Amino acid sequence: MAVRGRRPLGSPDARRAVLDAARELFAGFGFERTTMRAVAARAGVDPALIYHYFKDKDGLLSAALQPPEDAAAVFAGVAGAADRAGEELVRRLIGLWEDRPEVREQMLAILRTGLSHERAGRLLRDILSSFILAGLGDVLAGDRRELRAALIGSHLGGLMLARYILKVPGAAAASPEDLVHAVGPAVQHYLTGAIAAQAPPPGRPGGNAACATW
Repeated sequence: MAVRGRRPLGSPDARRAVLDAARELFAGFGFERTTMRAVAARAGVDPALIYHYFKDKDGLLSAALQPPEDAAAVFAGVAGAADRAGEELVRRLIGLWEDRPEVREQMLAILRTGLSHERAGRLLRDILSSFILAGLGDVLAGDRRELRAALIGSHLGGLMLARYILKVPGAAAASPEDLVHAVGPAVQHYLTGAIAAQAPPPGRPGGNAACATW
């Protein structure tokens, strides 16, 4: 077996190699059991390079969970068609997954890493919430914005998990446009629809207290 040489400091692909290796190991062994030395060996770099780029293992985990740069493009211009933003967002995201396998694999690795450990899961939730809030700030309704962002991230992340990791038959076999038409309205509701609980009418539990005593 050929021995892979180490990538030198400043090598253009060294940082990417470290992040790819970190996602593989975090997903396979969890945060606690993954060592910086093991990541360096998998990436073919000197361990000092990881500290140079990421400072420590927490910094490496945070960087490994960041969405790909290309993922930000799915938000561009959706505010111009706010009433169809949900459908457009799903169409663009599915298009990115289907047409850019390298981006899809990176996003799947991020999901696997986030599912590998409670600490990684908390961090991924925070990162995705901030990412969605920043990308959809001009489209989201003014109330319950954090909840709206969380619902969008949960729905789209669940779709990705079902289609590409678990390969749930219905989700895996559906055409992209079927998914757009099925999921788009739900995302649109999260973006702009009413999500606050409605007060019950008078006379029912939680309604007018005086009427409820009859």
